Amino acid sequence: MKNFIIIGNSAAGIAAIEAIRKIDTVSKITVISDEEYPAYCRCLISYYLAGQTKEKDIFYRTESFYRAHNVELLLNKKVARVDPKKGRVVLRDRNQRSFDGLLIATGATPKIPEAVKGIKKTGVFGLRTLQDAKAIAELLPVTKAAFVLGGGLVGLKTAYALRKKRIDVKVVVKSKQILSQILDYDGASFVQRRLQENGIDILLGQDITEIIGEGEIRAVKLDSGKAYDCSMVIVGKGVSPNIDLIKDTEIKVNEGIVADSSLQTSVPSIYAAGDVCESLDLTRGAHAVNALWPVAVEQGKIAGTNMAGGNLRYDGSLGMNSLEFFGLPTISLGIYRPEAGEKFEELKKSDPGAQVYKKLLLKDNHLVGAVLVGDIKSSGAYLRLIRERIDCSSIKDMLLQEDFGYPHIVDFVKEKENVYV
Repeated sequence: MKNFIIIGNSAAGIAAIEAIRKIDTVSKITVISDEEYPAYCRCLISYYLAGQTKEKDIFYRTESFYRAHNVELLLNKKVARVDPKKGRVVLRDRNQRSFDGLLIATGATPKIPEAVKGIKKTGVFGLRTLQDAKAIAELLPVTKAAFVLGGGLVGLKTAYALRKKRIDVKVVVKSKQILSQILDYDGASFVQRRLQENGIDILLGQDITEIIGEGEIRAVKLDSGKAYDCSMVIVGKGVSPNIDLIKDTEIKVNEGIVADSSLQTSVPSIYAAGDVCESLDLTRGAHAVNALWPVAVEQGKIAGTNMAGGNLRYDGSLGMNSLEFFGLPTISLGIYRPEAGEKFEELKKSDPGAQVYKKLLLKDNHLVGAVLVGDIKSSGAYLRLIRERIDCSSIKDMLLQEDFGYPHIVDFVKEKENVYV
């Protein structure tokens, strides 16, 4: 019998539990989480804040799940460090747990702009956990105006939720566009217009320098010199993988914890999965962190299987983001814009009147990325083309057709499958 430890109790950790128990029903599994709740869907907390989802509907695994899978669940416990050489984890309360196999699924933490004066004031929040959402919700009855730092997905989801609660919201974005990590400039402009039409004020090319107030927040000051009244500030300027617990160990780290095709780290018996894991990105052919719920689930399943003695291979992931603000659906897949020195063939369709924007990126006749705003019907077909690296040369003129879908690619898929039969 072995001792398995999983640090983290979200998508990757839960998937790993289920995978281990399919192979090994007797070894001990201990899950350590620094939160106070059983597993909940982190993707839904902005909808909870907006009043569109009830708290009970956020939880997707109850305490009975852990009992049924014979799991020791340690809540409100923080792992201070991992000691690979001695095969143990050391908790902040100085307790220690030994392991034969370890999965690090610690997720990520919001980036806090420490240089901003007043950033530690009461009334400044991130939105990463259910506890964050509850703390924000408690102040909403006495909040008239809020300021959101950052125009990424988390920041805009928060702004959307606050606006649904009839709060006056301003979003300050340091770059020249919103959603710069998932959309190109033109696609982002469509989304920005819809947000502004629904009362969310977006301030581009500016940054915050100070949060003003004695005890309670009264205003924020920007680098333009302007000040805006508000009583709440939400920080949504991206996240950083939680890697402090392996600092000064032999576990290899770049942006996140580097994992191979089995999702094992540079130290045997230690695995990584989820938002902390840096693994192969299919579109660029290099390691990257793709912090997405479906990716975390798949990685957790594979890591758990291999920890328990299985032999699954992780082929890699690609960036996939889906959002909808005020009825405007948007999806990005793979590479959404070239980096310096990269060259792609670009196919584009833009219809501002119909609120439809499509951009496809191809390299050597293979689709490597897509941005879709307003009309997302073809996203499933595009995803298959990207994942399976199907040669699009014979169907290139069809790719932007409104009805493009699986029927257009089925012959090519069959041909590809027959090659390997």
